[in-house]
Amino acid sequence: MPAVHNKFFHRKKILILFFGCVGVMVFLFGRLVYLTVWEAGYYAQQADRLHERERSIKAARGRILDRNGAVLADNRTVCTVSVIHNQIEDAGQVVQVLCKELGLSEETVKARVEKYSSIERIKSNVDKETGDRIREYDLPGVKVDEDYKRYYPYGQLASKVLGFTGSDNQGIIGLEVVYEESLHGEAGTILTVTDAKGIEVEEEGERRIEPVNGNDLVVSMDLNIQSYATQLAQQALETKQADGVSILVMDPRNGEMLAMVDVPEFDLNHPYDLPQGTPETLSEKERQELLNGVWRNGSINDTYEPGSTFKIITAAAALEEGVVTPARAFHCPGYILVDDRKIRCHKVGGHGSQDFVHATMNSCNPVFITLGLELGVDRYYSYFEQFGLKKKTGIDLPGEAGTIMHQKENMGNVELATVSFGQSFQITPIQLLTTAASMVNGGNRVTPHFGVRTLKADGSLLEEFEYPVEEGVVSEQTSALLREILEKVVSEGSGKNGGIEGFRIGGKTATSQTLPRGSGRYIASFIGFAPADDPQVMALAIVNNPQGTYYGGQVAAPIVRQLFENILPYLGIMEYNQNDGQS
Repeated sequence: MPAVHNKFFHRKKILILFFGCVGVMVFLFGRLVYLTVWEAGYYAQQADRLHERERSIKAARGRILDRNGAVLADNRTVCTVSVIHNQIEDAGQVVQVLCKELGLSEETVKARVEKYSSIERIKSNVDKETGDRIREYDLPGVKVDEDYKRYYPYGQLASKVLGFTGSDNQGIIGLEVVYEESLHGEAGTILTVTDAKGIEVEEEGERRIEPVNGNDLVVSMDLNIQSYATQLAQQALETKQADGVSILVMDPRNGEMLAMVDVPEFDLNHPYDLPQGTPETLSEKERQELLNGVWRNGSINDTYEPGSTFKIITAAAALEEGVVTPARAFHCPGYILVDDRKIRCHKVGGHGSQDFVHATMNSCNPVFITLGLELGVDRYYSYFEQFGLKKKTGIDLPGEAGTIMHQKENMGNVELATVSFGQSFQITPIQLLTTAASMVNGGNRVTPHFGVRTLKADGSLLEEFEYPVEEGVVSEQTSALLREILEKVVSEGSGKNGGIEGFRIGGKTATSQTLPRGSGRYIASFIGFAPADDPQVMALAIVNNPQGTYYGGQVAAPIVRQLFENILPYLGIMEYNQNDGQS
């Protein structure tokens, strides 16, 4: 019985093993059918990938065009030179040729040629002529691919607005980085088939996935206005030996920026060049900090005490609140006492008796201090917020700085007094221009901007940009009164050097002292608009630390006058006919 039992036991084990093997074979056969039939495409693709090498093709970046179609940022065809180690037949010849044509050291080229990698870049942004010469050598393993390099036809013009791109063709600063998504395009690919050793199979040739070029960006900047504003800024920088000069030009009706200059500027085609006279011993960190300063746009990124140009805002608040009328009488003895502080007028002997219009024409500090104190901290602060001064303008440039203002609970009479005539707080130039625009354009706070629309490669419209407008920050009546008063500032008051015979110009001068007080450093500025009764263009000129005469009316107002003399006719703003009251 034990022998029979063992016989059946072994037969059972054999059957289990047999059916187990059959099951495994059926599973494997089914899996094989599945992989070779249903998944054949996938694995064929994977096999191809094992034998394909990829090389990227950069897309042409979209151009930047001014409002009239002038090209401000374009592309130049360049080449990228790379090597594939396994395909090189004569490494010595490759090193010799690439050193000669690319101007690189033998050590650098040899290290890259001998490196075991799927593909090794030797140099990018190689000019097309050099790339073509390297192609003519027909060296196995050396690849010369078409590429693009950003090119700026006007060099330094609008450098801090346009910005530039890095070696990877991505935006670094300015409009180039803000509109990166629209401008950059999509890279393509070159695919080559290789054998198991990585040697290119010539009969297979190359397969290309073509790049998709970026979209063009049309901006509100006017090349002619930007060029002339730059010329005036550079002239002021040199004649006044100033630390810097900024000129901003805006259409106050919609916030379109026609020009923005902040000299000294830099060459967009060589953005990493350091200023002349820079010590060669700078560390990498010091070098980068210096470059950051060179690229910095003071009109957007920096704040300053605006001085008397800010009296436009105080006047608007006082008129809107009804604490002053144009005919209200004041007396200026040359100073005003605020708590225990004696704050002087710029005219030591005082302006004597004057109405509010003449007080504005005279830029009389005691009068504006009086208005600030009558408004009080709560009401003045609420207008500060209502006018948008506590928030950023939202301009389409990176790194906009915010207003530096006293906390409401920390504002006493002295702080309120100094703020009323533009001191003891700081704003950006673009904030001042934007806020002043809303005071004279009928009361609408516009969003300053450069981007207008994007275009497809064929020139057709892709997207038209829209920007928020906040209506009613001041009433139409207050805005109209303010325009009349500011026109008198230019025609008869402290801003006379900003006037142009035959044109109606409004504006306000400012001369502010930088911190620390008593340093002897001043900022001269002037903000002007035309026509005074229907503003279509507005400009702000700021001269930092001018040497010699430093008053805004004598230094900055003439800059805006010269600018307007040229651009008003160009913009179709005609002379004012006093006989029939028509423009």
